[in-house]
Amino acid sequence: MAKKRNGTTYLGVTSNLVQRAYQHRNGLIEGFSKDNECKMLVWYEAYDDLEEARRRERQMKKWKREWKLELIEKNNPQWKDLFDTLL
Repeated sequence: MAKKRNGTTYLGVTSNLVQRAYQHRNGLIEGFSKDNECKMLVWYEAYDDLEEARRRERQMKKWKREWKLELIEKNNPQWKDLFDTLL
């Protein structure tokens, strides 16, 4: 989730991306993403195994910000909100 292009980003894991993204978009969850207005879904990876997804999340949380931005830019260079592509 992101506030805007090259703005504040939030990284998390969920078993229901549509529901979780909706919650972030509408400020329904207290915490970092709400406080920093991270409402745009700009990147995601899908996994069949939740533990594998959690390992990837832990790995990426150690990444430099620059690496995360490069990953977003590679897959979504215009930083479009991908929420509608989920439905």
